[in-house]
Amino acid sequence: MNGVDLFLLGRTLMKIGEEALPQPVGEHGRRPGGTRSVLVVLSDLTEHPDSAVGEIAARTGLPQSQVSTAVARLKEAGSVTTTPDPADRRRLLVRPAAEPSPRVAEVRSGTVDAALAAALGTDDPARVEEVTAALETLARHLTPATLSRLRA
Repeated sequence: MNGVDLFLLGRTLMKIGEEALPQPVGEHGRRPGGTRSVLVVLSDLTEHPDSAVGEIAARTGLPQSQVSTAVARLKEAGSVTTTPDPADRRRLLVRPAAEPSPRVAEVRSGTVDAALAAALGTDDPARVEEVTAALETLARHLTPATLSRLRA
């Protein structure tokens, strides 16, 4: 496998993951802002609680406006809390909520089976299980913390 193949696989896996996530209900069935940016921001906050929006943007590479939108969605869902920065009262510090929100519980309780079966073009449970097992192995070894080692 080369870098291009890995990149394209990652993109495909992101799309399958997005399909597997239960959609939040809002106007027209969707809320503004991408699921991807919300997941990236929440993942970053898990590793770096009490971060300002600008710090999250710098670490993730997302535009500050996307981070702000993601934080607003996460706050509305009860997934994060904000507090004034004691060093600069104009800034807010963001951290994951002490208890998972109902939305986080809903997202984490779902499986990728249906989205994976659709992407594979099969309803063969053995094939879906085989690919799921391979993905679980990758997920154990390639965590969000892996990215910090790449940037070092």
